[in-house]
Amino acid sequence: MKCRCIFCLLLLFINSSINAAVKLPAVIADHMVLQQKATVALWGWADAGERITIQCSWNRHPVKVTAGADGRWLVHVKTIAAGGPYTIRFNGTNRIEVQDVLLGEVWLCSGQSNMEFPLAKQKAWRTGVAGYEQEVAAAADPNLRLFTVQQAVAATPQQDVQGNWAPCTPETAASFSAVAYYFGKEIREVTGVPVGLIHSSWGGTPAESWTRKEVLNADSELRLILNRYDAAVRAYPEDRARYKADLDQWLKDSLAHPEGLRKKPVPPVDPGQNSKSPTKLYNAMIHPLVPFTLKGVIWYQGESNAGRAYQYRKLFLAMIRSWRQEWKAEFPFYFVQIAPHYQQNPEIREAQLLTYKNVPATGMAVITDAGDSLNIHPRNKAVVGHRLALWALAKSYGKTDRIYAGPVYQSAKQEGSSMRIRFAFAEGGLVAKEGTLTGFTIAGANRQFVPATALIEGSTILVKSDAVAKPVAVRFGWSTFPHAVLFNRAGLPASPFRTDDWPGETINNH
Repeated sequence: MKCRCIFCLLLLFINSSINAAVKLPAVIADHMVLQQKATVALWGWADAGERITIQCSWNRHPVKVTAGADGRWLVHVKTIAAGGPYTIRFNGTNRIEVQDVLLGEVWLCSGQSNMEFPLAKQKAWRTGVAGYEQEVAAAADPNLRLFTVQQAVAATPQQDVQGNWAPCTPETAASFSAVAYYFGKEIREVTGVPVGLIHSSWGGTPAESWTRKEVLNADSELRLILNRYDAAVRAYPEDRARYKADLDQWLKDSLAHPEGLRKKPVPPVDPGQNSKSPTKLYNAMIHPLVPFTLKGVIWYQGESNAGRAYQYRKLFLAMIRSWRQEWKAEFPFYFVQIAPHYQQNPEIREAQLLTYKNVPATGMAVITDAGDSLNIHPRNKAVVGHRLALWALAKSYGKTDRIYAGPVYQSAKQEGSSMRIRFAFAEGGLVAKEGTLTGFTIAGANRQFVPATALIEGSTILVKSDAVAKPVAVRFGWSTFPHAVLFNRAGLPASPFRTDDWPGETINNH
C-alpha cells in the first residue's frame, strides 16, 4: 500500500512538472527573425504564478516575468540593429534555448489563393511560376527565413498555430508563397538585412473569414454576413439528412439502372468546418500570431468577394483596422489590386482603390498588365512581389529615389465638350504604351457610356466623344479584363477608375 502511495505521488509530481513546463508558441522558435530596432513581444505559457527568466544574447540584462492565473506570460524586449545569429534562453521549471535567431525585418503575408500560390509546381491550380525550375534552384539565402502557418479553422480565437521557421533553401522555397518569396527576396537585396516572412493564407476564402467576429457584429451591414452563416448552421442538419436520403436513392438507382446513372450527390459542407465561413481563419491563423512584432503586412485577396464588391469597401477597411488594433500598431498594409480575369468585375478593383485612398499607411500594387483572362491564378508572380516591394522600399524603408506606384485617378473637370483627368504618380508625364489610349468611356447626364478618345497632355488626359456634348463622367478600364495601356514614365500601369459614384451591379449584394 505504501509503495502504491509513493508511486501515485511520483505520478502527481511528474504531471505537475509537465503542466508547469514553460511552453512557447510555434512562431517563437529556432531560426526565427525578430524585428530589429524595436520593442518585440515574447510570450508563452507556464504554471500559474511561475517565474520565468529570459536572457537574450544581444542584451546583457535578463528580463523576468511571472505567469498569470491563466498560465500565460508576456514580456517586451528591446532589439538592436539587424544581425545575428543570437540565442534566447527561457528559464522556468524547465529551460528552453531558441537558437539561430536573426534580427531583421518581419512581414506577415496573407490572403487567398494568389498569395498561397507556391513557387514550384504542385497539385491542381498550383502550377508554379513561369520558369520555376530555375527560380527554385537559385532560392538559397540563409538570411531569408520562412514560416508557413498550417491551414486550420476554428470557432473561437486560438492560442497557437502549427508551423516552423526555416532558412530559405530550394527545398523550403519550393512550396512557399511565390508572391511573398519575391517580395522578401527584393527587400533582402535592397536593405541587406535579414527578412522573416510569416505566410498565412488559404485559397478561395473571402475577407470575412480573416476578420474578427466582433468587427463584423459591430456593423449592421457586415452583420448580415454573420446572419447568413447562422442560417447555414441551422440548415446544415436538414441539408445533411437530405443528402443521405439522396445518396441512398442514388445507390439504389446505380444497382437498378447502371447505364443511366445520374451524377452522384455532393455532400453539404459543414459551415463550422468551412474555411469560407466568417471569422474561422482569423481565429485559427491570425489571432494566434498576435502580438508577434511585425514590420508590416502584405495581402493578396479579393476574388472571393467580387460578387459583393460594394460591401468589400467597408469589409476590407474594417479588417485592416481591426488587425492594427489587435497588434496595437499602425503597421503598413500593402495589398494587390486583383489581376484582370473574365469573372472579376471592375467594382472589386474600385473597392480596393478606395481602400488605398481612405486608409492611412496602405499601398496598392496594380497588376493590370500581368493578368490572364482565363486563369485566375496568373503565373507571373515576380511582378506582383516586385510591385509590393516597391511600396515597402519607398514608404517603409525610405528609398525615395524610386517611383513606387502607377497613375492613380485624382480629379476630373469638364472643359467644354471634354473632361480633363488628373492623376497622382504622373510626374514626368504619362505614357500610352501602345501609342493610342483605349479603354476610356464617357457619359453625359443620361449615364449612357460610349467609347471615347483620350489624349495625353503632360500629366493629364483629355477625354471626349462626339456623341456626348456635355460630359459628366469618365471611366477607364471599367471591364472584367481591362487592357493595360496607360502607364507612367516608370513603366507602372494605371489603376482602372471611374469619376462617377453611380450605383453599380453589386450595391445590393450582401
